[in-house]
Amino acid sequence: MSVELLDTPRFHGFRVRRQIDKKTYQEYFSLKQGGHRLRGPARAAVRQRAEARDAELASTQRLARERAAKNVRLDERGRVRGILFRRKVEKSGAVTPTFQVGIMSVMEGRLVNTTVSIKQHGFDEAWRRAVSFYARHRGLSPGSTAYRRLLNAKPHETDAPRLYGPALAARGPRRAS
Repeated sequence: MSVELLDTPRFHGFRVRRQIDKKTYQEYFSLKQGGHRLRGPARAAVRQRAEARDAELASTQRLARERAAKNVRLDERGRVRGILFRRKVEKSGAVTPTFQVGIMSVMEGRLVNTTVSIKQHGFDEAWRRAVSFYARHRGLSPGSTAYRRLLNAKPHETDAPRLYGPALAARGPRRAS
């Protein structure tokens, strides 16, 4: 709930504020009438109006979030936002190419991360697994157009390092020999 009671020298009342599609909706409900503060049932009625408006905005916000979750976000290079090509440096010093997925999960309501090894699964299968994880947490069905767009956004095996850069995982401090 985003209904706040404001009590400042300039305003006394409730403020309703929500962010929907990168736009801020902010409305004020005054608890003053004729220069005097409202009390009792009149105050409760104003609070009820503010909470009703907040409920309307909350449902609009929820629909906007669901709509945004189903959109596939590709950047100017054609990369999927949330799936990265990385080269992971193992403890042994071996460099393993991976797809790293990090997104806000619609299912769990929190950030989720995973890595899929290209060395272990092969480039095509690793991409399919990364897309499957991404889609599952975004609420995309495997038959949807968005899912097919994700699969088709797979970089070419030789272009992945160029598109995503020479991203090597940071190594720990070097030991003196």
